[in-house]
Amino acid sequence: MGYPRKLTRRFRAFDNFAISFTIINILSGIFSSFGFGMNAGGPRVLVFGWIGVSVMVLFVGASMAEIASAYPTSGALYFSAGKLAKRHQGAWSWYTGWLNFVGQVGGTAATDYAAATFVQAFIAMQWPSYQATQQQTVLITAAILLVQALANTYTVRLVAVVNRISVWWLLVGLVVIVTALVSVPSHHRSASYVLHSVNNTGFGSALYAGLLGLLVTSWTFTGFDGSFHMSEETVQATVNTPRGIVRSIGYSALTGLILMLALVYAIADYAQEAAADAPPVQILIDALGMTTAKLLLLVVIGAMLFCGLANMTSNTRQIFAFSRDGAMPGSRLWHSVSPRTRTPVKAVWLAAVCALVLVLPGWWSKVAFTAVVSINVVGLFLAYGVPIFLRLRLREFRPGPWHLGRWGRPVAALAVVWIGLSNVLFMLPQASPITAESFNYAPIALAVVLLIATVWWFATARRRFKGPVSYGSPDEVAAMDLI
Repeated sequence: MGYPRKLTRRFRAFDNFAISFTIINILSGIFSSFGFGMNAGGPRVLVFGWIGVSVMVLFVGASMAEIASAYPTSGALYFSAGKLAKRHQGAWSWYTGWLNFVGQVGGTAATDYAAATFVQAFIAMQWPSYQATQQQTVLITAAILLVQALANTYTVRLVAVVNRISVWWLLVGLVVIVTALVSVPSHHRSASYVLHSVNNTGFGSALYAGLLGLLVTSWTFTGFDGSFHMSEETVQATVNTPRGIVRSIGYSALTGLILMLALVYAIADYAQEAAADAPPVQILIDALGMTTAKLLLLVVIGAMLFCGLANMTSNTRQIFAFSRDGAMPGSRLWHSVSPRTRTPVKAVWLAAVCALVLVLPGWWSKVAFTAVVSINVVGLFLAYGVPIFLRLRLREFRPGPWHLGRWGRPVAALAVVWIGLSNVLFMLPQASPITAESFNYAPIALAVVLLIATVWWFATARRRFKGPVSYGSPDEVAAMDLI
């Protein structure tokens, strides 16, 4: 790929799969967004929407995996965009990289903020006199970011071990939660209940509400580019990286459907639970009792913490690679690697600080934080779509060892269509009447990101940034390798 090797290859096939599986994190994603789906579409959209969107996301992942096999670098999306573009390679790479960067920072911030919110929910359940505040949520988020940054500061081997643990935490936690929801409650909904639809969005159209409900699955399936970003640290990356992407989506789709069905059939009082601050937690309380619900909530909080850690790891590698090509202020600093730990330590702390900056508006405004979630999802999926779109424009795409063969182009076309449709849905109003509290800030967040990137591009970047940099011929680069 034209770069000297600075990072240690200690990620095995399972480790590469684990980081994306952990970032997707069905426990974190479903528990965070289930309430939105209860009000936008109801059980019908929660279950069948999950199935349909999972298939579309699998198309996106398969197309990304094909590109990852051809270009297994930490630069991932922005690197492949620069290589696949026919013209204006620097511009395509620049915009993809910055969308990916802000999307990943937003992902870390949103996940850790959600974890802090659930931590306070647990404290309030344990000690009813406790009063959660926005300021306390921000402080808890800052503490979580600090611990995750310290964990990422040390060796890749430690991160790999933690990610392996997280996979089993997710799977065992899923089995425990589903088993409890199936066996403990004395009453479950009938089989036909999955056909029940609900529209509490305030909009008159049930179809519109159902389309909004599809966002529950889209919110969950973000971050599987983590396997791509870890490819320079993965053994046999041209095969293990694409497998990690596809397997993480496939296994998440299957296990997520099981959890979704368990929650839906355990619903007792729909109206009361849908109106609760944390609907899935209320479902656990009503179905299992307060004590069991608290124990299971600890499992969910643990899953969120693992998810935030993996998010930060992926974000760090993207910063390292983007800086290696001189695309960030202070690039020399951020792409340096610690000689002791063989990790980009300075990039770790930049990722943590940037995530904290996005969280700080939550100190005084809950509304401002919705923009952070918007940046996460819209930024990432647009970054996913650019290299796939550019791959479609090429008549001759040279695949790596892992490829889709003659299905590559049609799968890529479906992936681009879905990314376009889902991003439109993320831009639409999600509740009526539209107020400062219910306003969808996704278009504003996206416009701000693109405006900054555009001004910066035309001001200075277009003269110095030409896309991915080659450090020389294969022999010359091999001589530079530090490992």
